[in-house]
Amino acid sequence: MNKEDLLKILEDDDLGLLADTSKKSQVITPDERLIASFKEINDFVRENKREPVAGQGIQEHRLATRLKSIRSDQEKAGALEEHDEFKLLDITEDPPDSVEAILNSDEIDILGSDDEELFEIKNVPLRKNRKSSDYIARRQKCKDFSKYEKLFQRCQEDLAAGRRKLLKFTTEKQVEANRFFVLNGMLLYVEEVGEIYVNKYGKLNGRQKCIFENGTESKMLFRSLVQRLYENGHAVSETKDSDEQDFLDNFNIVTDDDSKTGYIYILRSNSDNPKIQSIENLYKVGFSTTTVEDRIKNTDNDPTYLMGPVKLVATFECYNLNPQKFEQLIHNFFGQTCLNLDIYDNDGKRHAPREWFIVPIEEIEKAIQLIINGGILNYKYDVDKQRIVLK
Repeated sequence: MNKEDLLKILEDDDLGLLADTSKKSQVITPDERLIASFKEINDFVRENKREPVAGQGIQEHRLATRLKSIRSDQEKAGALEEHDEFKLLDITEDPPDSVEAILNSDEIDILGSDDEELFEIKNVPLRKNRKSSDYIARRQKCKDFSKYEKLFQRCQEDLAAGRRKLLKFTTEKQVEANRFFVLNGMLLYVEEVGEIYVNKYGKLNGRQKCIFENGTESKMLFRSLVQRLYENGHAVSETKDSDEQDFLDNFNIVTDDDSKTGYIYILRSNSDNPKIQSIENLYKVGFSTTTVEDRIKNTDNDPTYLMGPVKLVATFECYNLNPQKFEQLIHNFFGQTCLNLDIYDNDGKRHAPREWFIVPIEEIEKAIQLIINGGILNYKYDVDKQRIVLK
């Protein structure tokens, strides 16, 4: 057998089936085998400060052909995105040719200032039976955990009393700021959702700040969090009583020392998009700390406003308003009428606006007045009758 025939055999071995088999074998999944094979490529780049090149020795040639095979398969490349620490699969750009270039190309802050993230395992097979303590131990300590501790205690109490329930995790749309989840048997709180973008494989990604019940925190990639929740997690339903009552109690305490904190506003879309024009009673309910007129400038370029002009319908001055709690209360009340429509910005990125509701304007104004006077917990919105009724 000549050298060309041997190289041809190696080129067809894109999953490393001809690797060293002297070690004791163990059953691994195809996904784990793919990740492990890509880890060898990462190790080579780390050691040699360059990509493997075909024809430069049998081992290097094998890695080069494997990388070529992965790049040509969009499904494999997509599955390996979070393990691509040197951006080898970003074939729209020239690959890094030095360690310095690799560090300078760290656009999503994998090598950022969070020291603990440097020790996260990114290039070894993920096992579904991994213990939660093994996973959680890799998070960094939450220095201000005291401000979250009562939130976790109340969530546990609400679960025990039936005010909250564990829900099957069914869609990535469930991942929102100020939501609780259970991952590997431990509560986690998504405090904030970073900028979400659509990656080159058409999937949403970004970083989330997650606080864990054991006093740790992490800035997890959106795709990593979603994948782990699918594997071994649950969503926690929103409470209908305690948090909302606390919000309303504090919201309505106004003294001479208080100052105006902002405005609740109602907008109507004047978009020329036929899909949007066909929806009757479509309104956005939001909150602004600045004047609403300033807030709604340049709405044609903002997916939050459906990439089109809007008309200001009404505004309400507010005191002691927590915007996040207000949005949560509105979503709970009109949640069944929330607009379910993907909007694409000028760069082609997909967005899912969450503050647009299909409700008659009279009922929205009534709901806001009930929030202001504290009586909204005694009412609900009847979707069939399209009006607010007593519980």
